[in-house]
Amino acid sequence: MKNKYNIMVVGPGRWGSFLTWYLDKIGNNVTLYGKSDSINELLKTRTNDYVTFNEKILITDNLDYIKEQDIIVISIPSQALFGFTEEIKKYNLQNKTFVLCMKGIDTKKNKRLSEIVSENVDSSNSVCVWIGPGHVQEFYNGIPNCMVIDSKDNEKKVELVNNLSSDLIRFYIGNDLIGNEIGAASKNVIGIAAGMLDGFGLSTLKGALMSRGTREIARLIKEMGGNELSAYGLCHLGDYEATVFSKFSHNRAFGEMFIKKEPFEKLAEGYYTVKSMMYYSEVYNVDLPICEAVYNILYNKEDPEEVFKKLFSRQIKKEF
Repeated sequence: MKNKYNIMVVGPGRWGSFLTWYLDKIGNNVTLYGKSDSINELLKTRTNDYVTFNEKILITDNLDYIKEQDIIVISIPSQALFGFTEEIKKYNLQNKTFVLCMKGIDTKKNKRLSEIVSENVDSSNSVCVWIGPGHVQEFYNGIPNCMVIDSKDNEKKVELVNNLSSDLIRFYIGNDLIGNEIGAASKNVIGIAAGMLDGFGLSTLKGALMSRGTREIARLIKEMGGNELSAYGLCHLGDYEATVFSKFSHNRAFGEMFIKKEPFEKLAEGYYTVKSMMYYSEVYNVDLPICEAVYNILYNKEDPEEVFKKLFSRQIKKEF
């Protein structure tokens, strides 16, 4: 018999909408929290571009409900996470489980998201990450996938995997929090690079991009104290199809539109993450040529065509 939880999902966007729908679908009591301007339409219609919500789901802009929850699932932009932890300090939450469902780095502090939460909530709380491949549109249409839950709290992550798994999502128990968070965040940068290749009409190079991208992130994870094999797991390489190829990938679409000089107004987390990748590259003395190429294009305003030419004209060396 699986446990049923009181769960608040913070963030009514694309992924937060799916999480709300999914957690309700598998039998939990779910509250969806968002700022009033972000949930006004949901309150009227109980539907958006992605899902339709069961009448049992409470949709609210009242954060006070957070006190009643067993689990707080957070799905907001990574750069807003620190501000949210500041906002909830007044509740003095204890013995809760925070589950982070974002893939990014806090670029002001250059810290992993689990570090941001752990440093800002009472130590009696557990902090977990829920990462891996999948798109809302596909899950909602019954297409299954595999994902990972990881945490420093071994007992809690096993509990969540056992109780949140279903025919739609097969969860694995993560055993490398550093590797899983860095791998998940950095795959969005590789996704932008993939979109840039699409923009150039060079989609055939995505195979090479995936191979070399995984190698450079594996090196970084190792130097940061994680297990380099994590880069080859669901957090990174396992998420490439959904990020590097899918029409639903915001990061891929952003990269393509950037090359085509067309506007893109949706969130592409990799745009922010690449700044921290360059910080880590310097601090840990790890060469990250693909991340550096994306950074030089986006932030140093270097010519994309010239940057990719330089990437391909790098010194010849052995593959492994």
